[in-house]
Amino acid sequence: MPLRRTVIRGADLTAHLLALRAELQLPATFPAEVVAEAESAANAGGLSAHEDATDVELVTLDPPGSRDLDQAFALSRRAGGGFHFAYAIADVAAFVRPGGAVDAEAHSRGETIYLPDGRVALHPPVLSEGAASLLPGADRPAVLWRLDLDAEGEPTSVDVRRCVVRSRAQLDYPSFERTGGDLVALLREVGELRQQREGDRGGVSLPVPEQEVVRDGDRWLLDLRAPLPSEGWNAQLSLLTGMTAAKLMLDGGVGLLRTLPPPPTWLIASLRRSALALGVDWPADAKYADVVRGLDATVPAQAALLRLASVLFRGASYVAFDGAPPAQTIQSAVAAPYAHATAPLRRLADRYVSECCLAACAGRDVPEWVHAALPALAEEMAVADRRAHAADRAVVDLAEALVLSTRVGEVFRGVVVEAGRKGKPGGEVQLRDPAVRGRLEGDHLPLGQEVDVRLSEADVAHRRVVFTLV
Repeated sequence: MPLRRTVIRGADLTAHLLALRAELQLPATFPAEVVAEAESAANAGGLSAHEDATDVELVTLDPPGSRDLDQAFALSRRAGGGFHFAYAIADVAAFVRPGGAVDAEAHSRGETIYLPDGRVALHPPVLSEGAASLLPGADRPAVLWRLDLDAEGEPTSVDVRRCVVRSRAQLDYPSFERTGGDLVALLREVGELRQQREGDRGGVSLPVPEQEVVRDGDRWLLDLRAPLPSEGWNAQLSLLTGMTAAKLMLDGGVGLLRTLPPPPTWLIASLRRSALALGVDWPADAKYADVVRGLDATVPAQAALLRLASVLFRGASYVAFDGAPPAQTIQSAVAAPYAHATAPLRRLADRYVSECCLAACAGRDVPEWVHAALPALAEEMAVADRRAHAADRAVVDLAEALVLSTRVGEVFRGVVVEAGRKGKPGGEVQLRDPAVRGRLEGDHLPLGQEVDVRLSEADVAHRRVVFTLV
């Protein structure tokens, strides 16, 4: 369940979402030639030259109602200790002809954009929600990763090859943890081991509560939601695969990494000063990752520090290489080389990463169409990322303005989650109710403290809400 939930007036949001799609120039449909090519590929099945791995007991785990299922996993114990981990990734290349209409359209879109009234998909639904999706009970082409893990959760062997797989069940996060059983216990055990290894490396995952706009029947809702533990465990499977993919590509001399430079010293020092102002303990010898990992998002002061810590992880980029490795290979939040490898239905880059890893494991050259696309791929993904982030932020800003549009002048209780720096006055406040985060005007804001604020502006047209201290 969300931490807080607010009802939005449905008719208003529906109309504004249509306008937002037009403003961001998001395509409403796929061109006819793209749909025709996708339908032809779907009818062909894409199963040729794939080994049979339908005996692997795979399941998917995603948000409720998902249809574009990129990954399915299986976990089991190894005799003598450790784990077998199988990860099936949708084999999009089995359906997409390099240089064809579907391929060209995917390069123009870059990634799927999720909006409350429907997604703007990377691939036509006949593929992304049908023939290429790892839906339960159906034979599907996949790039199957098989990793053996030791008792500490570290990989000791890896194999990647094209296989036919069959998912046994489609699971969702809210019900998964309630079911209990061996699979929940095993995923928790492996996930927590991987979280420990992340800590050992100096990596960090931020459990920051997220604002979401969701549809509930004929209502629109603005939720403030904290991630479930199972989402973190499942994310570790994807991170493990992405780290393994990066190593394979670096060893093979060709690929596409997701990188993030280490945060600058001055920014960490600023975060330490904020922790002091918030009363959050930061021992002199503690690294920022150790402090951030121990924060509790349900405690106002610690939630504020989590919010501030997110700036440490801005500036991620894609880096392609073909020959010598790039100068920067590390994704600093992961604290290791890393690649996006596990969501090819929703992200263009992952299809190319799969091909590089398949070639590396087979000891053969990367296909020429991959070599040809790599130089431009990093910039294509950067453009797609900016578009997706703009859409995400615009939707939440719009919902917040609509929720508060008739309440200008009212006083609300909230927590100051961001305070301005020298030369940049103002900050942000997270309201207790409704689940709105907005700009807070003023100097010397009491970071992490509960305050009374007055709503001074709620501009739906510009998707902007502004508060002042009472």
